[in-house]
Amino acid sequence: MSSPQHLVQMANDIGNFFRAQPNREEAIAGIANHIKNFWTQRMREKLLAHIREDSSPLDDLPREALQRLMAQPAPKPAQPPGRDAG
Repeated sequence: MSSPQHLVQMANDIGNFFRAQPNREEAIAGIANHIKNFWTQRMREKLLAHIREDSSPLDDLPREALQRLMAQPAPKPAQPPGRDAG
């Protein structure tokens, strides 16, 4: 498992990549999408807990992207085939 400092560095690197987007909203959406698709829930939660204690090392774009991700409801687990949801 990555240390909180390593997660901050990775998030900042992702933010730096998307910072080239001319539209701030598109950059934040791109960061959020990347973190959602390639990071585990545990990694996201660990980074969020870390920035709650010390927000200074995380750049503004990845911080906003992470906050948006964490505000979204968790997806419902898929039902096994042949089972009713109710």
